[in-house]
Amino acid sequence: MTSQTNLGRRLLPLVLVGNGLLRIAGGAGGVLVGLYLADLSNRGHAVGAAVVGALGAVSFAAELLGALPMGLLSDAFAPRLLMISGALLGAIATQIFGLSEMVSIFFLSRALEGLAAAAGAPSILAHLTDVTDGDNKLRGRAMSFFELSLLAGLALGGLLGGVLWKALGTRAFGAVAAVYILCAVMLGAGAIGSKKHGAEQAISGLWRALGEKSLQRLAPAWLCMNAIIGLWLGPTFTYLLTLRDRRGQHLTGIFADAPERIGWVLLGYSIVFATGVTIWSFFLAKMSRRRVLNIALIAMLFVCAGLYVFNHAGDWTPAARWMLLGATALCVMVESGFTPAALALLADVVGAQAGRGAAMGIYSVLLSIGALVGSVIAGVLGDRYAVDGLIFGTMGCALVAFLAVQRLPAGSSSGELREGVVDD
Repeated sequence: MTSQTNLGRRLLPLVLVGNGLLRIAGGAGGVLVGLYLADLSNRGHAVGAAVVGALGAVSFAAELLGALPMGLLSDAFAPRLLMISGALLGAIATQIFGLSEMVSIFFLSRALEGLAAAAGAPSILAHLTDVTDGDNKLRGRAMSFFELSLLAGLALGGLLGGVLWKALGTRAFGAVAAVYILCAVMLGAGAIGSKKHGAEQAISGLWRALGEKSLQRLAPAWLCMNAIIGLWLGPTFTYLLTLRDRRGQHLTGIFADAPERIGWVLLGYSIVFATGVTIWSFFLAKMSRRRVLNIALIAMLFVCAGLYVFNHAGDWTPAARWMLLGATALCVMVESGFTPAALALLADVVGAQAGRGAAMGIYSVLLSIGALVGSVIAGVLGDRYAVDGLIFGTMGCALVAFLAVQRLPAGSSSGELREGVVDD
């Protein structure tokens, strides 16, 4: 182990905490966007679910366009610079959203937010790939903690967004921008000594990553799972929960009179999901990646079924609804293994070499395409079927992802994955 790698491992907690704060800021900003637009709609402005979905699509489109260039820059100039730049750009994007009621400003802000995500995610994942090279157990746990940072964004970010909106109104956007600046400081300090490979090796590494068959076979499942992210984590879900028109559903408009409660719902979901990810972190090094992915996707279908029944259980007793939620929560814990397993698989295939930033840029491209499609689906299905539409879209994506995962080799380590590809 080199001294640079050793330093990276000692500072790894700082990077993970910084990334957690980055997710919290992003989660808070996303909730603020939904609350602000719902408030405008309730006050008579022409803002519907389709417009909200389009704003989410713009953010994901910007991330799509920026992911590969940012990944290449991460390889050429080291991840640290891109981590800091992404956090600062996120601060700017969040600040300007609450400055106006003009739709053009909304779209500009979400586009900048997408570019910030494009700079942050690939560079952080590239750094994690570097510092966990040669340690499968550490890699599994690092990717699990990376996933937990997403949950921190959902839980604390959603809660923070709701509380700040109630206390500060549109000034809450400035408060979230300050959190982004703190993220930039922590990520910059934690990634000291991150590796760079130069422009020429970065480009050659991109072509090598594009040629990896395991990565190609993982792509369809990634697209579907990220479409699900776009369905639920975009502003459409927040919009539907705070809409005055209930549409005859239990969840649609459930928080129309208390929008700040959305943060508590996201907190509860994130605690459940985080518990599952924490449990999975102890098993990822012992099970094949494909097996974990299969188990997670089957559990997701049960989650969809549970949510659909709950959404039409308005006349049930509270005790019966809580029992249904408890069973659904157990399935959520099981489904939580998908993302850390997929990230570990991607890191296994690419390794700590030139091109790891580009490969994580490919991951972000797939995330952006999937989330963009999911955001559009959320706008269309949400406009027609409200929360039921999000459930229908999720079930379809999970089924396609399950079929795609069956094409992956069954190995759990980098060598086994490559050997499985050759044997095909």
